[in-house]
Amino acid sequence: MDLDDLASRLMTGERRALARAITLVESTRADHRAQTAALLGKLPKDRQALRIGLSGTPGVGKSTFIESFGMMLTAQGLRVAVLAVDPSSARSGGSILGDKTRMDRLSRDPNAFIRPSPSQTHLGGVARRTREAVALCEGAGFDVVLIETVGVGQSETVVAQMADLFLLLLAPAGGDELQGVKRGIMEMADVILVNKADGDLKHAAMRTCADYSGALRLMRKRPQDPDGFPMATTVSALEEDGLQAAWETLQELNTWRVENGFFDTTRATQAQYWFEQDVRAALLAQLDQPQMRTTMQALGDQVATGELDPAVAATQMLAALRD
Repeated sequence: MDLDDLASRLMTGERRALARAITLVESTRADHRAQTAALLGKLPKDRQALRIGLSGTPGVGKSTFIESFGMMLTAQGLRVAVLAVDPSSARSGGSILGDKTRMDRLSRDPNAFIRPSPSQTHLGGVARRTREAVALCEGAGFDVVLIETVGVGQSETVVAQMADLFLLLLAPAGGDELQGVKRGIMEMADVILVNKADGDLKHAAMRTCADYSGALRLMRKRPQDPDGFPMATTVSALEEDGLQAAWETLQELNTWRVENGFFDTTRATQAQYWFEQDVRAALLAQLDQPQMRTTMQALGDQVATGELDPAVAATQMLAALRD
């Protein structure tokens, strides 16, 4: 692969080059990992997009919201990339990857790019290499990168380690004030959007928004938030109502963080977090070596028969790794 050619085409915003680069990034082959590092090193560091993480339970309308929100942004002349993470089957390992089908209008927009990726059983709601895919989108000149998580619940917080702003989508009547003060994903959200605020569900959406607004006031103040944040509001992705107001709210929060130094501090902290994650992943990868797999299997058999205590077997395994 000619990395110089791929990088140059990527930096001009060529969609096919970006798609090929993300495929390279998602590969687990050792030679492809080396090529990925080289490719990322060729990209300019001064291109920065606004990274927006978005999560919510299945059925809350994430895809509909992203399409309507993305179409609004592209209509304003912005280039929008969508990195959608689909759950992988624990049985077959496969994923449907149907987000482009759901976002039919946005997928045809020349100023938009949609890339579905399998989670590959990676926990936290994002794929293993989503962060590097974000860097590729920035190198391709996109202004906004939307990171849609799998949508599995309150433990889905890893996306906050790669996004500048974190949106949480909720459905009307999705919980009361007590539900809102639960820790986990609620503590990570910058803006809560109660979707489907239209038709018969509009009044329920208003009540849900009021419940969560009250819950947010009970949470401990975060240093990276100005007065009034985090906040909850209502939107209707179907009727495209409240989207512009939500975008202005996000811009207001991001501008405040940039002016007060929190933007750069957060990105620096995120870079350190992913450095540590890569080190841990490299250490775990040593278990996949043939000799280590053999040792692991032998110790596992002894644990299964009761010959060894699990803790003793784990100590022996770690000693084998050190040797």
